[in-house]
Amino acid sequence: MPAELPLHTDRRRAESFGAAAEEYDRYRPRYPRALFPDLVVADGTKVLDVGAGTGISSAQLMQAGAQVLAVEPDPRMARMAAGKGVSIEVAKFEDWLPSGRSFDLVVFAQSFHWMQPKSALEKVATILRPGGRVALVWNRITPISPTNAELNDVYADYLDVVARPSIETEGGTTALLEECGFIVDRRHFVEELHYSTLAWLNLVFTYSNHLGIDAIPRTELRSRLERRIGPAGVDARNDALAVVGTPRL
Repeated sequence: MPAELPLHTDRRRAESFGAAAEEYDRYRPRYPRALFPDLVVADGTKVLDVGAGTGISSAQLMQAGAQVLAVEPDPRMARMAAGKGVSIEVAKFEDWLPSGRSFDLVVFAQSFHWMQPKSALEKVATILRPGGRVALVWNRITPISPTNAELNDVYADYLDVVARPSIETEGGTTALLEECGFIVDRRHFVEELHYSTLAWLNLVFTYSNHLGIDAIPRTELRSRLERRIGPAGVDARNDALAVVGTPRL
């Protein structure tokens, strides 16, 4: 079997979110309340939020006291972020021009896996102020009841349920950051969650692999998942992860 290509090369998936921008903003979870205050060490911390989407992370960073500039390639997502008062520039990070600006913190919230990793970190290193840091952040929500395996019995007819190697793993991010010259600090923020059946379905159908399914099988998949979950909803755990890198002196 041929090796699977890195996720950032799948541009169809990477660019699928804009068409569902309103649903994305409504149903994607916010980050644990303690996460961004843990990263924003002082009021006025200057933050670049890369791949900011509809501004979910940007708004929480601002609430934590940061001065935020966001970069987002999709204009439909960017318009929603701007509607929250986020200062945002529409560009791919690879093409975005810092124009002499520098930052105390560069955040990739749920977005780093869409970047060519080494190139992105090399660019980050050029825009960090002395003592600045980069933070790779993910919500990682796992169903507990029903279990992943139980839901995968349904998904197997629609999606490849074999897990691909992911940059979201701690080992993957740590090795990459260290290779690129950063000292690494890993931080976990765990939440126990409960979703109604409708809320869970609304969430997962904003994921890129779900958005890429054609309309008729997508409707069928949603109906089958609803029956499988039943009226009790989904108990889940969010093991949110922030992998923080500080350049070696």
